[in-house]
Amino acid sequence: MKNYFQFKLNGKQVLPVWLLFMVLFLIPYIFVQIKIQGFSSHSADPHGAMQAVGGIFKWYGVMIFLLVVEYSILFFFAKLVIEAIEFKETSLQFIGKFGQFLKILIPGFIFTIITLGIYGPWFYADMCRFFARSTSHDSNSFEFKGTGGDLFLIVLLAVILPMIALIAGMGIYSFKNLAKGTSTTPSHIALMPIVMIIMILIIFIPYMYFIYKWMVNFKFKEYTIKWRTDFWSSVGKIGIELFLSAITVGIYLPLAGLKLYSYFSERTIASTESVSKRFGYDIEPMGDFLFIWGQYLLTIITLGIYYPWAFCKIADRVLGKTYCEDIEVAVK
Repeated sequence: MKNYFQFKLNGKQVLPVWLLFMVLFLIPYIFVQIKIQGFSSHSADPHGAMQAVGGIFKWYGVMIFLLVVEYSILFFFAKLVIEAIEFKETSLQFIGKFGQFLKILIPGFIFTIITLGIYGPWFYADMCRFFARSTSHDSNSFEFKGTGGDLFLIVLLAVILPMIALIAGMGIYSFKNLAKGTSTTPSHIALMPIVMIIMILIIFIPYMYFIYKWMVNFKFKEYTIKWRTDFWSSVGKIGIELFLSAITVGIYLPLAGLKLYSYFSERTIASTESVSKRFGYDIEPMGDFLFIWGQYLLTIITLGIYYPWAFCKIADRVLGKTYCEDIEVAVK
């Protein structure tokens, strides 16, 4: 028997948080980016180079502060969303306190900056643990089992080392052409960034798989909740959906996201020694695609004001067709 989720939240409830987000983060962030670009354009001038560097560092400091503001506002947004989710007519409860959240957020930002990003995986893992243990269903809390060390290895092996190899390879290729005296045609120059973008996208496909597999790792009561997936078929599925999104200039992207959500939700298993439950999503490709694009267009037309209603309607449609059911044999 399929037990479906429900989402009980409306745009009016989200609107105050969204307006706060726009006023305190989005608008100032755009302003800071304009300022940084302005200083960058003057950095080529020898007389203004030092002033430009100083200005860029100052505005980057402001941008870091704005990111702290963003995460602070997202805490309240996350609380609204979590408590709006129902399963078997019982809502999820969120007991996390804002003060507790700040004790993770502020030191995490500081240590990540000091370590030049190295601490980032452990900071992100701490955030996931906080939201998991602060969320409960029927008085039972979730426990996130992913570790910062595992996430660090994923980033290192799936992104950093391949990117270093890619940059080194492109550099060696260019150096060999220079050493041979081979002339670089305009078409060749134009092709290089395209090749770089394609290679980066290829690198990020397995990264997406590993990062989401790392994230779906919870303990709830006696259940262990994880993906049960095959690497190559999963990466192939992600690659196909991203390719279709790219060749349609993003038009296909909402359907790509839904197909990936459907694919991986069916492979998300909650299991004990004797019982296994599987999640799933009743996808309606054309209906879902047109509905989501309709909400996107209303958001664009209203310059973002409609976003809270769009978010709630999309979440209600998607979660309302997401289910959990008992199974005898786990999906491989």
